[in-house]
Amino acid sequence: MGSRSAVMLDQSLSPQAPYARLRAAARPDSNADFLSQILASWMVGQGAMPRFLGLDKASFEALLAYHFPSLDRMDCEVRLEVEPERAPELDDVRSLLLEHRSGLSDSEVWMAQIIATGCMGSDHLWSDLGLFSRPFLGQMLLHNFRPLAAQNDKNMRWKKFFYRQLCAKEGFILCRSPSCETCSEYKVCFAEEGMFE
Repeated sequence: MGSRSAVMLDQSLSPQAPYARLRAAARPDSNADFLSQILASWMVGQGAMPRFLGLDKASFEALLAYHFPSLDRMDCEVRLEVEPERAPELDDVRSLLLEHRSGLSDSEVWMAQIIATGCMGSDHLWSDLGLFSRPFLGQMLLHNFRPLAAQNDKNMRWKKFFYRQLCAKEGFILCRSPSCETCSEYKVCFAEEGMFE
């Protein structure tokens, strides 16, 4: 990878400048835009992603080398790790995603780990990942995990959707309401804006 200067965490910056820099260094790949948003937000301290976006160091460096071959090295190791007690939960979400890969690229394996790690945050998934808006999350999921994303045809919030899928897989119901449409907490589970536009 040669001699590279470090890109340090700077919370005073907007993600737009690092985003433009990342896009300029990116290969023409559909995941490059999503990763540029995630990395740009991560670089300025936004979102909830841990060190290496939840990947191990070697995988993180491989992701950067593949998607951003001309980018300077990133050194943002001040971020915290995912709480160890949540590892089984993270593994379940990652496995769910990997079972529904679109099969377009090996990059889907990295994306599954990153998205599952984002699910460990406490805000909306798109925000925890560092994406610029919710529709980008829908597009990213549809691109990488189409068989799963296409099932969310009622626009359920993505974290709730994933956990509902996991519960259904284990044979128990997450919610007591007989119908989502009649539930008093409908707005908690479902987003008003569209997923993919």
